[in-house]
Amino acid sequence: MIMHPDIDPVAISLGPLQIHWYSLMYLMAFACAWFIAMRASQRAWSPVKKNQVEDLIVYGAWGVLLGGRLGYMFFYSFDKWLADPSMLFRLWEGGMSFHGGLLGVILAIYMYARKHRLSFLAVGDFVAPLVPTGLFFGRIGNFIGQELYGRATEGPWAMLFPSDPLQLGRHPSQLYEALLEGLVLFFIVHFYARKPRLFGEVSGVFLIGYGAFRFVVEFVRQPDAQFAGQSAVFEAFNWMTRGQTLCVPMILLGLWLLRKSLPLVGKKLKSPG
Repeated sequence: MIMHPDIDPVAISLGPLQIHWYSLMYLMAFACAWFIAMRASQRAWSPVKKNQVEDLIVYGAWGVLLGGRLGYMFFYSFDKWLADPSMLFRLWEGGMSFHGGLLGVILAIYMYARKHRLSFLAVGDFVAPLVPTGLFFGRIGNFIGQELYGRATEGPWAMLFPSDPLQLGRHPSQLYEALLEGLVLFFIVHFYARKPRLFGEVSGVFLIGYGAFRFVVEFVRQPDAQFAGQSAVFEAFNWMTRGQTLCVPMILLGLWLLRKSLPLVGKKLKSPG
C-alpha cells in the first residue's frame, strides 16, 4: 500500500495570510490557458486575436468560478442549498462541479462571441484546447487536498489517505483523472486543432474525450460523500453515478457537433481587432 504524502494544503503562510495549494492550482490553470491562447491567436484562422485574449480569459474565469459553484449546489447539494441558501457563498467549505463550470464557460463563450461579433462555435473551438491543462491542475489540487479519492482496492497501487475515516487502501482516482482528462486529452485536442477544422469539430472532440475519460474513471471513484449510504449513489441502471449521468449528454453533444459541424471554408469571421 502506498501512503499519501499528506501535503499541507496551505502552500504559503505569511502571518494571517494563507494561500492554499488549490488556489495556486487555479492560478496556474488560468496562466496556462492564457499562454496557450496567446500562441493559438497567432494562427491565420484563429477567430480570437492577440489583443482579445485577456478579455476571453476574464470571461472564462468568471464562467468557471460561478458555473462551478452553482453547478455543485444544483447537481450535488440541491436539498442542502434549499435548506441553507447562504452555503453558496461559503467557498472555503469547498464544492466545485466541472459540469457546472462547463455550462458557465459555455455561457461566457456566448457572451464573449456576441460582444466581439464572432462565431459562437469558432470561439468554442478556440477555448476547447485551453481546458485540459486546467483539469490537470484541478485534479492535482484534489489530490493534495485528499478529496475525491477512489473506491477501496487491494491492488498494489492502493493508496492510504490520512483524511479517509475508514483508512482503506483506495484508488488514487485524482491522479487517474489528471492523466486522462488533463495530459492525454490535452494532446488529443491539440493534435486535432493544429489545422483548420469545421466549426464545432474541436469542441466535439473535447466533449467526447472528457465525457469518455470521466465516465471510465467514475467506476473507481468514490461516490460523493453526500450520497454515501443513499440510494442516489447509483442512478440509471443501478450502477451509473451522478458524474456518469452528467457525462452522457456531453458525449452525445460532442457526437452531434462532429456530425453537424458547419463548413469553415467561406465563413468570414468579423473581428474588431
